[in-house]
Amino acid sequence: MAKLSIRDLDVQGKRVLVRVDFNVPTEEVDGHQRITDDTRIVESLPTIQYLREHGAKVVLMAHFGRPKGQPNPKYSLRIVAERLQELISHPVVFASDCVGEPARAAVESLKPGDVALLENLRFHKEEEGNDPAFAKELASLGDLYVNDAFGAAHRAHASTAGIAAFLPQAAAGFLMEKELQYLVDELANPARPFVVILGGSKVSSKITVIKSLMEKADTVLIGGAMAYTFFLAQGLPVGKSLVEPDKVDLAREILALAKEKGVKFLIPKDTIETQEFKPGAVTRATVPGSGVSEGWEGVDIGPETIAAYVAEIKTAGTILWNGPVGVFEIPEFANGTKAIGEAIAASTAKSIVGGGDSVTAVKQFGLADRMTFISTGGGASLELLEGRELPGVAALSNR
Repeated sequence: MAKLSIRDLDVQGKRVLVRVDFNVPTEEVDGHQRITDDTRIVESLPTIQYLREHGAKVVLMAHFGRPKGQPNPKYSLRIVAERLQELISHPVVFASDCVGEPARAAVESLKPGDVALLENLRFHKEEEGNDPAFAKELASLGDLYVNDAFGAAHRAHASTAGIAAFLPQAAAGFLMEKELQYLVDELANPARPFVVILGGSKVSSKITVIKSLMEKADTVLIGGAMAYTFFLAQGLPVGKSLVEPDKVDLAREILALAKEKGVKFLIPKDTIETQEFKPGAVTRATVPGSGVSEGWEGVDIGPETIAAYVAEIKTAGTILWNGPVGVFEIPEFANGTKAIGEAIAASTAKSIVGGGDSVTAVKQFGLADRMTFISTGGGASLELLEGRELPGVAALSNR
């Protein structure tokens, strides 16, 4: 890795400011917010515990929800501080603001091995505005900076990008390091065949990723609603499926590019279609090569496509999966995504699941622990796969 790592820092007795991704999902129960999935907190523990064991005073910064630059009790990080305290079996000092007197007092109270969590950074509009004065004020709370918030690394905010200019060293935490290792280093020279599975609803949101991966992939398997734009490009009917008619030329361009690069580019042969987009709906598989029936909507890949895609997955040396291949949230439309997930889990290939809904699907089907790596960043992982440099990574000190 070209960037400084947390391992390269001398943290003993130092105040280490750590940007983490604690933007966890919550629900309201009896008037109180409750965390429904603490994965992001758990993922930050190796970095936090390493710093504690090496005698650092650990100062954590995070955003939570979209409070629109104003303090809002609904988006307080206090519940996260309570959960973190349980996970590390050590008190976590909670500061009622991320700057000013509350933050300074919390940091001054720390001894080596102690942990503080600052209140939601986005209670200040200067955070998302990457305001230099705000970044400098945050920086004054630490001696060194560590960014472990991969999920926010694609945003040029005060705590992810601006702050690094005001501290002598800015290093990657263990989670950030792992994300960069799998999404950049491992994919720079993947074990072959390199099979890419791309789903999701829009070709337009994945166009740069498709073009970028076409430079490296041996096989690309397309699923999700974006497949129907490729149907249109090949003159197949799409019924009332979700489609982007204005992106048909783009789809044709991608098909031509695949041919030119010698990439095996597969779109679904058959589709599961329905007339009602709801649980319990009646579904049927289309005749291979016939598109989607008039008045019906495509919601999943069909059995022939599943068989073809599973066969490709079995040959793979490296697999990258980004985006479900059907509406997996509804049981009747989930077979394709589940079958793809199970085939990847059964494979001996290196398997990388790139953020977003595919991660939710993998967890829903109980397959997470059988994947080589699961990215914690949706937008960040997509931008990295597009070959773009992330502001939160660019700001880190070079080795």
